[in-house]
Amino acid sequence: MPPLARRNLFHDKVRLTVTLTGIVFAVVLIVVELGLFVGFTTTTSGLVDHSGADLWVASKNVPYIEQGVAFSERRLNQVRAIPGVGEAEKYIAHWTQWKRPDGSEESVQIVGFNVDSNVGRPWNLVQGRTEDLKTPDAIIVDELYKQKLGVTRVGEVFEIHGRRARVVGFTRGIRSFTTSPYVFTSFKNAQDFVGLREDQTYFLLAELSQLGSPDPVKYF
Repeated sequence: MPPLARRNLFHDKVRLTVTLTGIVFAVVLIVVELGLFVGFTTTTSGLVDHSGADLWVASKNVPYIEQGVAFSERRLNQVRAIPGVGEAEKYIAHWTQWKRPDGSEESVQIVGFNVDSNVGRPWNLVQGRTEDLKTPDAIIVDELYKQKLGVTRVGEVFEIHGRRARVVGFTRGIRSFTTSPYVFTSFKNAQDFVGLREDQTYFLLAELSQLGSPDPVKYF
């Protein structure tokens, strides 16, 4: 650094200290905002990123997963008939009410999928197995929300939308975008938990059988 620039920099030490403090604060603020942005994008796209599906089919004009609109499951066969689609499964992601042991209620988001399929399954399982969801009323929740939901261990029984629900496993680190925890269960149980008709679904998840991008829009 040239002598003149050095003298100007250290001439007023108070001003230098204030300037450096402002720069450090700005850098810290940028890092915090970057962390919030990364966390936001991770939680908002968690179900999609870990679904294992190449293609999601939803009702027209659905803005995001949490606002899914029910439609006839007859669309399933139409999707499976699209060239390039290998397999497709029904999928539910919808809000409902969870009743805690103390009688209070919490909003949760039911995630229902075909347990025998490879798409839409929970990830980061630390206790229990996905196959355990084949038993009646079985559910899997995340450890992060134990206190919020009043859960302490596997085997406890709760009430979801007026129906019996039994905890068979836990995941770790699956955060939801909202304050409503994800509750994973079989597709049939999910229909009961959210009050959905037997011939309806909220989404269809498809896997592609070959390279290429099929355009499902022209098939509907």
